[in-house]
Amino acid sequence: MYMSNSTGDKPSTPLHSVSVAGAVIREDGRMLVIKRRDNGNWEPPGGVLELNETPQEGVVREVLEETGIHVEVEQLTGVYKNMARGIVALVFRCKPSSGEERPTSEATAVEWIKPEEIEKQMGEVYAVRLLDALDPNNPHVRTHDGKKITSSKHSP
Repeated sequence: MYMSNSTGDKPSTPLHSVSVAGAVIREDGRMLVIKRRDNGNWEPPGGVLELNETPQEGVVREVLEETGIHVEVEQLTGVYKNMARGIVALVFRCKPSSGEERPTSEATAVEWIKPEEIEKQMGEVYAVRLLDALDPNNPHVRTHDGKKITSSKHSP
């Protein structure tokens, strides 16, 4: 069944983009983060999913492009929607398999941080994506306005 966001006679096509991000966790519990070159924010590595790839392929590609780290995808840990921009983000817990972290064309810095450092270093809507990946009650489904979480729940 087609659902429209139009209130008039003509149906409109919802405009959403889908992004993927990796909550990459080393054996010592540290998590991989990048300092974005475009805005200077600390975030999990990730980006827009391409039309010809699965979400898992996309997260592997994005993490490698942004950090130099090859990963193995373990599980979906959260679905997050930016209500203001129409971006749906799928976050996957991953484990590193090879590679060396390095700055890239998209990241001025790449670091492994402790879970207790996440909230101090990152904005709420990105910190929660990493912290949710540590919670065994996954996946989480949350909405936000770009800065603050506006709703959240655990999926059954």
